[in-house]
Amino acid sequence: MKLEGRILWLADDPDLVRRQIEGEDLDVSPAAPPELHYGVNTDLMISGAACTLGYTPEILGPHFLENFKEVVPQGGVQRGGFQVVVGGDAYGSGSSREVAVVAHQGAGIELVVARSFQRIFQENMVYSGLPFTTDFRVLERLAAGEDVDVAGLFEDLPALFRAVAESGGLLPYATRLLDGSVRPPHPAREPGPMTCVEKIVAARTFVGEDAPLGVPRVAPGDQVLARTGFRGMHEYTGGMVMDLYRRAFGDAPLADPDTVAAFEDHFVLLDRPTVPERVRLARLDPARRLRDEMVQACTEAGIRVHGPGSPHEAGVCHRIVVEQYAVPGEIVVLTDSHTPTAGVLNAFAFGVGSSAMTFALRTNLVPVTVPKTVRVWVEGSPQGVLSPKDLILHLIGDPYFREEHWRTSPTDTCVVQFGGPGLDAWTVDELSVLTNMTVEGGLMTGIVEPCEPVARFLRERRGRGFDDAFVAPDEGATYVRTIRVDLAQVPLTVATPGDSRNRKPLSEVGPVPIHNVVIASCTGGSLADLQAAARILRDHPKRDDVRLTVTPSSAAVAEAAEREGLLALFRDRGADVTPPGCGSCIGNGPGVPREGETTASTTNRNFDRRMGAPGPVYLVSPAVAAASAVTGRLCDPRELLAR
Repeated sequence: MKLEGRILWLADDPDLVRRQIEGEDLDVSPAAPPELHYGVNTDLMISGAACTLGYTPEILGPHFLENFKEVVPQGGVQRGGFQVVVGGDAYGSGSSREVAVVAHQGAGIELVVARSFQRIFQENMVYSGLPFTTDFRVLERLAAGEDVDVAGLFEDLPALFRAVAESGGLLPYATRLLDGSVRPPHPAREPGPMTCVEKIVAARTFVGEDAPLGVPRVAPGDQVLARTGFRGMHEYTGGMVMDLYRRAFGDAPLADPDTVAAFEDHFVLLDRPTVPERVRLARLDPARRLRDEMVQACTEAGIRVHGPGSPHEAGVCHRIVVEQYAVPGEIVVLTDSHTPTAGVLNAFAFGVGSSAMTFALRTNLVPVTVPKTVRVWVEGSPQGVLSPKDLILHLIGDPYFREEHWRTSPTDTCVVQFGGPGLDAWTVDELSVLTNMTVEGGLMTGIVEPCEPVARFLRERRGRGFDDAFVAPDEGATYVRTIRVDLAQVPLTVATPGDSRNRKPLSEVGPVPIHNVVIASCTGGSLADLQAAARILRDHPKRDDVRLTVTPSSAAVAEAAEREGLLALFRDRGADVTPPGCGSCIGNGPGVPREGETTASTTNRNFDRRMGAPGPVYLVSPAVAAASAVTGRLCDPRELLAR
């Protein structure tokens, strides 16, 4: 590759970005670049609205980085003739949407340079063949006129990634694997103590059709193909996955289709009357086309579909996976970054892109880079209103995670293993918030060690405790760090606008006016979440000038909340109570901010425009959200409970 186009520096200063879009080439050195935007996320790369339009480069290219820093117009990058894009740390934060890579390619980007990359986005680049590097010296070589072998950048990657790149991508690699042209990688290690995730991966490592599953031990950095226990997708991704499948494998049968499900959850609230008209006009028709494409393809392939009107329960995919599918000791993958929710059940659960899911549908295998593990040992009592949302925001906002101090190489991954007696104070509903939001800290996933709340949930919901399936860590397992948390020392915590890692104690934020409150999503719409909000609203009316949206996360949650009178209470308080779905978190339902509004939300992500409109979004616990609806400002719920 020779530099025949331009370099786009994704600077933190909007004016520097605007000047480049308008045609100016910045006079900067790769050795001393401008301050680069932290966490260029997938919502910034390609918005949720643009994702409804399709999944090809031609469709998505004009929307790459649209509205970035509020200065990039539609088609701005494409028309600007940019060939290279340069970002800061945590490039590719957020969603597992592989269309973020496709949007780069559609906009003409041939190389991505960044300080560090987030795991799913980096994998998607490898699997789709988009070259990338963390070595800024490549920019100097390009600027000097050198013809750089960008494909050679893959030579610095671990063995499996190199083999995939040399095959032309993950799906051509799958064909070679199936015909025996390549052998699956697996480490030859002596037995030794392992963490929870290491034990799960070791037990499920594929070494060939002629051998049983499993190897004695795996360690961080090893790359293997591992047998999955459950695979899933939703309507944002399902059509792309099935299209990739047809192109790569034709009418070849899926591997073990009984352990696959698709979910109609991300678009089901778009037609609600309280959704802004501009959102419905822009998103509803293309969203329905994507939904119909997924449903038809899955029906033809024999894949069960969850959703309204289906014989299979409606709700957010992650909540349903916890309710019905995930079990301890298994590997769970979905085409969604919040798949770690299922880690609450002592499973190894993580999000993947469309190519990886296509690979998994054909082979029942998924590529795994064995992660490092941070053990978080929780002690003490939550003392009333402290919630797992406060704890996880407190953790991922710590410099250790925010700045990725655990990382020593570009392809490192990391998980959090939660343990300790403090977990027993919470239910599976509540604990799932911890694992769900590990991805917001730049981590691969979270997993909960065997504990009574999980065993009790499985006995009550599945009819058995799965005691024989639980995976406990070995004595002497190696952790990159062990963090001990006394819940008595954790403050009520919020994430200030822009990133979930922007942590701040609620007491230090001040009385921020709140106009829009959202209690919803896979993170904030469980029965426990609704109960926590109802505890506040039962004795205190909502302010008339505050909008409140409440969305149960599944049909089972909605039914239980109705029986307990929670939904009637919310309606009586003037809330817009919706059917189950994933709408407002991604701007696809009630709760989209209106002009001039500040939002308090129990969702997991507060990227700019993530909820479908500009405007500041604070991430809070359900109790803080309810108290904010009562007072019209960010509010400590203990102020109200003390009255």
